[in-house]
Amino acid sequence: MSRIGNKPIVVPEDVSVDISDGNLVTVKGPKGELQQQVDPDIEINFDDGELKFNRPTEQKRHKSIHGLFRSLVNNMIVGVCDGYKKELELIGVGYKATAQGNLLEFSLGYSHSIFFAVPKEISVKAETLKGKNPRVTLEGIDKQLIGQVAAKIRSLRKVEPYKGKGVRFVGEQVRRKAGKTAAK
Repeated sequence: MSRIGNKPIVVPEDVSVDISDGNLVTVKGPKGELQQQVDPDIEINFDDGELKFNRPTEQKRHKSIHGLFRSLVNNMIVGVCDGYKKELELIGVGYKATAQGNLLEFSLGYSHSIFFAVPKEISVKAETLKGKNPRVTLEGIDKQLIGQVAAKIRSLRKVEPYKGKGVRFVGEQVRRKAGKTAAK
């Protein structure tokens, strides 16, 4: 039994949901508009400000996509209402980031600078405060796109376990390893 798939989505009043023939769900809100194609086997009912998702059978395939599409549509509704935000932190001597429009320039300890183009759907901000590590903030309405861009930025310099240097999410805990001890 899918507990997530059976849970109805309460749609806020300032959000409009449109379901077309081919199960194309369009969500419009104060921050923008998103679309998601839902599997034709999943039945979507919209009444009294609630979205309900029903699966036709108890097949493994139907069970697996039932909760998935409910979560995707819920993320769209939250995105157009509140938006999503991810913060990354650059930890290391000389590591820095600057943003010009949607182009990020990173200095991550390599012999060259890294230029990263952020999609236009995401707003990006890079800040460096005295005494603190540089931070890159990504904001937008598409949770999946923000997570993908944040993961790509993080992969430019993964956090290493000995000194903890690299690009990490704010608040992320890194497992540290003990280094070699010199034998005397």
